[in-house]
Amino acid sequence: MSDDRPEIHHTHRNVNGGWLRPAVFGAMDGLVSNGSLIAGAAGGSVARGTVALIGLAGLFAGAFSMAAGEYTSVASQAEMIEAEIATERRELARRPHAEEHELALLYQSRGLTPDLAREVAKQLSANPEQVWRIHAREELGIDPDELPNPLVAAGSSFAAFAAGALLPLLPYLVGGAHLLARSRSRSARWRCWPSARPSRGSPSARRGSAVRASWPSGWRLPASPMPSAPSWAPASAADRSIGGRLGPVRKIPGRPVVD
Repeated sequence: MSDDRPEIHHTHRNVNGGWLRPAVFGAMDGLVSNGSLIAGAAGGSVARGTVALIGLAGLFAGAFSMAAGEYTSVASQAEMIEAEIATERRELARRPHAEEHELALLYQSRGLTPDLAREVAKQLSANPEQVWRIHAREELGIDPDELPNPLVAAGSSFAAFAAGALLPLLPYLVGGAHLLARSRSRSARWRCWPSARPSRGSPSARRGSAVRASWPSGWRLPASPMPSAPSWAPASAADRSIGGRLGPVRKIPGRPVVD
């Protein structure tokens, strides 16, 4: 005799395992919170190693905090579900006919006729090991065989938070932030230096031309666009001979000091 029953060609994933929700929350929380922490530390002009250390501290602190919170919340939810299931099993042991009538009313509210609903409830109540599972699904809306696992939720939250918090920290661990800071500093220096030069015809430009014309021969501007800070040299004998009114002479790199 051939079997004419239709075959089922698809399966469903487990969506009640308790790992997807904490994983999504952990990844988003790690990315936003640790990214904000690193941005605040970097904005304070601290060293790259200090920023990396702050980011690592935020990563581990947030990951452990998220894991502990998820474990506590999921464990508390599982304990509450188990308490409700225990209550339902006690009611089935005390008043089985009342619970059977309640189950028949549930099926009747879903479209079954009263006679068929009573017959279904009677047949399902014949097995005491399965009837409390049916009442838990129909009355409480939970599956007692697929309760969320606190360890799975905590582990997924820890891993997801660490992965999200690591993304803004990677440039400081591999040295990319140092190269980026040097590039920005050099770009800002070359962008701001020409704007500091006086325009032609301005009083500052005329005074500069007059000062350069009075320099002795052999003096010239340094080749670097940004000279280093001048140092101080002792006054020459000629300066001391006129009463020391000139005081110490500034020594600029690239310019000789005339004795």
